[in-house]
Amino acid sequence: MKSSYFFLFGLMLLLLVVGCQPAVTAVVPPPITALPAHPGVPAAITLASPPPSSAHPGNIAAITPSPPHLLTPSPQPPTAVPTSTHTPTPPNTATPTQTPTATPVGPCANRILADDDLWAIVTQNYGLSRDYAPTDLVSLNDHLGNDVTLGYPIELRAMVIAPLVQMISDMLAAGLKPQVLSGYRSWSAQSIAYNKWASEFPGHVNIISAPPGYSEHQLGTTIDFGSPELPLYTGDPNLQFHTYFYKTNEGIWLLANAHRYGFTLSWPLETFELTGFYYEPWHYRYVGIEMATMLKEQGLSLTQYQLVNQPEPCVP
Repeated sequence: MKSSYFFLFGLMLLLLVVGCQPAVTAVVPPPITALPAHPGVPAAITLASPPPSSAHPGNIAAITPSPPHLLTPSPQPPTAVPTSTHTPTPPNTATPTQTPTATPVGPCANRILADDDLWAIVTQNYGLSRDYAPTDLVSLNDHLGNDVTLGYPIELRAMVIAPLVQMISDMLAAGLKPQVLSGYRSWSAQSIAYNKWASEFPGHVNIISAPPGYSEHQLGTTIDFGSPELPLYTGDPNLQFHTYFYKTNEGIWLLANAHRYGFTLSWPLETFELTGFYYEPWHYRYVGIEMATMLKEQGLSLTQYQLVNQPEPCVP
């Protein structure tokens, strides 16, 4: 009974203390005003985007820097080129030392040359008599083997033999395989060749072959060269003459070096109007080292030089 009394008295005292506390009002803190930016700190910082998840952490992606701004320089005024007062020296057109014996002007059909007339003009207009033949012809087969002449009986004037043999020897030493296919042809032999081509190509025979009396071969100083490489370019193993001769190693060597031995290409490109003959890269004539070198250095054909520096040789 006494204990119950104390319990009720304690409970009443507790309720009295709680009821005397003031009500608690929720306090809302005031808004925080943003601080002014520090002079050394930018007002806004944008963070770089994270690298894509596919990038491998062990590889560094290639970085292509932006190209620098290139300044285009202002155009400079052109530098004045001083006018040269030097007058180029004209090419030497003087006749080489050796002077051929003048042949009296008469009909070409009667034209007989002196043996020392090394530079006689022979074209489709200026020919030789059917009775003309050099007096100093010798057999080339006594000086060169069948690997060069292919067994053809070939004659040339004596003055041509030594320089030709030396040239062939130097070509062989250089690993080439030159062929000598033709030399002197008499008026009659040229007539046979001309008639053969006329029967096969009647409309073009004068392009292919010279009429008898109008061939340099009658001089005995002219050679037709060949090359075993020619069939590689023509596709015909039996064809011995073709403009593709200029592509062969033998043709290339001759064009560059024949003048050193006294030979000149008679019918080069673009001389048809003067000579009446089309391009024959295999057809060389002996004129002596001095003349051949002068023609080579000045880029002239023998006929171009002859028509300017020599009198008309005969009446066509």
